Amino acid sequence: MKKQVMGMVLSAKTINEYDKRVVLLTREWGRISAFAKGAKRPKSPLSATTEPFCFGNFYVYQGRDSYNIEQVEVREFFPELRKDLDMLYMAMYFCEVADYFTREGMNAKEELNLLYISLKALSAPQIPMGLVRRIFEFRMLYVQGLAPRIYECMECGKKEGLHHFYVNQAGMACDDCNPGRGGYYVSDTSLYTLQRILSSPLERLYTFTVKDNILAELDRVVGAYFAANTDRKFRSLSPLDL
Repeated sequence: MKKQVMGMVLSAKTINEYDKRVVLLTREWGRISAFAKGAKRPKSPLSATTEPFCFGNFYVYQGRDSYNIEQVEVREFFPELRKDLDMLYMAMYFCEVADYFTREGMNAKEELNLLYISLKALSAPQIPMGLVRRIFEFRMLYVQGLAPRIYECMECGKKEGLHHFYVNQAGMACDDCNPGRGGYYVSDTSLYTLQRILSSPLERLYTFTVKDNILAELDRVVGAYFAANTDRKFRSLSPLDL
């Protein structure tokens, strides 16, 4: 029986001369693999609608061994992402991250919404691409229940003087409790930014920018924490030398 799901194409690969294997992130079923038969034929209505970043309603039926895409109603193509190579690879990275954190059979509404607005922010660059990346990564960890303790000291619970971030302990320490006088230094502005990333509604997530020195702090802290909570080298970053 044919069913309608809302989703986005994370990746697509040619299977034989005329067919594609597509990985979809769906709101209802999580991440699924589906076949688009005849999608490589020049006049196929599935040709353009089963490319990465295509977002919309997918009409899918389940065969004996696989899902099959019959029809797509596209809501967004994100054509701007294909006009700049750096932007394209970063968008592919976002899709890789979404693929990494999702599974078939789990509701993926939050992941899908985050991916959608992040690609929107990437394709209309009002804030630096590097900041979009760190916001996306940190918020994705939050969605997965992996957000660190950043509103109070992990040692004493104090809410002031939080300047030391510990990756392995997933939290902030105040100046008085800073264990071993180490960790990553986090300024007040960077801490506020991290808190804003976790607390903002999605529609307000990409409505601010930061100075270069603050972005450098976010690169160190979010980069280290994201790496500590993933065990994969994301190949889409390689062309960006990141």
